[in-house]
Amino acid sequence: MLIIGIPAYNEEKNIASIILKLREIADKVIVCNDGSTDLTGDISEKLDAITIHHKENLGYGAAIRSLFLKAKELEADTLVTFDADGQHHISDITNVVLPIKENQSDIVIGSRFLTTKNEVPQYRKLGINIITKVTNSSLNEKLTDSQSGFRAYSKDVLKKITPTDTGMGVSTEILIKSSSQGFKISEVPIDVSYEGDTSTHNPVSHGADVLLSTIKYTALERPLRFYGIPAAIFFIIGLTFTFFSVQYYVEVGRLNTNLMILAAGTILIGVILTVTSILLFSLTSIVKEKK
Repeated sequence: MLIIGIPAYNEEKNIASIILKLREIADKVIVCNDGSTDLTGDISEKLDAITIHHKENLGYGAAIRSLFLKAKELEADTLVTFDADGQHHISDITNVVLPIKENQSDIVIGSRFLTTKNEVPQYRKLGINIITKVTNSSLNEKLTDSQSGFRAYSKDVLKKITPTDTGMGVSTEILIKSSSQGFKISEVPIDVSYEGDTSTHNPVSHGADVLLSTIKYTALERPLRFYGIPAAIFFIIGLTFTFFSVQYYVEVGRLNTNLMILAAGTILIGVILTVTSILLFSLTSIVKEKK
């Protein structure tokens, strides 16, 4: 069963036409009305879309979480998340879903950067590229567009992944959690329309939100890498200063207090980071085993 989920906040201008077109190709259409103050929710209900109402605007991540939970409840074979702002082309859904149907992938992202047709505004392109590079450092795959909201998720992903981030960082959260559980993530090219600059998200706050989420979920999902690499760096720095301290003592005949403090301090930080990585790895392993 193919379910298409739409996170929507004040999208009364676009929601009707999108729902009508999606109903032609989907078994079910779910709309998460995230506290809209316009007629978004009323229109969705009148068009017989399964409508989830948030009493107030909880954020993009909260809307995605509600769509995940409802799709899981309905036992969807594939969930496609599709933005309500009119940027995405419905004709691309077939290509986004295909790798999951053919069991080639568990998550498929519609990438805006795998085609030369899309004229993505430069400020967006720069921000997305930076965020994607940061996100890629925590993934097994190398992506071109980690922030695309046009995605398809398999039944297995819906069963094992439950988003918790309420903001724009949810896109990164899902990818990091899925990658750590061994799910295959791939991309296909999509076309996007930017007429009127329909995005409602501030690019600065969006970028900050995603970067913080990347740091948070990398620390939780890959603690050995997140804390272990800095620990190794501090150990190397500490041993270097220790060598200089010994060398100074041999040549001058007295201790250099500054070098000794730097050596001890950096080694201590390395020890703390190492212990933290081991403890957090053990705790997360126990939690995953219980799940």
